[in-house]
Amino acid sequence: MRFMILVPSNKESEEGVLPDEKAFAAMGKFNEEMVKAGVMLAAEGLHATSKGARIKFLGGKTTVIDGPFTESKDLIAGFWLIQLKSKEEAIAWMKRAPFGDGVVLEIRQVFEAADFASSDPTGELRAQEERLRAQAARRSS
Repeated sequence: MRFMILVPSNKESEEGVLPDEKAFAAMGKFNEEMVKAGVMLAAEGLHATSKGARIKFLGGKTTVIDGPFTESKDLIAGFWLIQLKSKEEAIAWMKRAPFGDGVVLEIRQVFEAADFASSDPTGELRAQEERLRAQAARRSS
């Protein structure tokens, strides 16, 4: 099973303040442990929302809203994509993440192609999705 771990934004990350050397080193050590264990598929930090945009779809129209965004409690500063056998294993790994008081990580299971079997009885759409994932993986390596 794959899991997306969402790391919340805070005032400092929204101001573009990068972690100090100690925090950066602790995160690097944690990431290295996950890579050595074969569970980490990806991990990235995100720039502040001031460098981002939102696209709103409403009534057949699209509207682009440039950042920054004010609802900071719902903003994401980074993520991990990990692969484990269960949500419990994902929780166990993330309990070891080097964060201070007050940080709340969100763990969400990623849908797999097989989860859509009832919506795709012929398997045609799932096969297309698998081809696209393989193509994207080849381009990123």
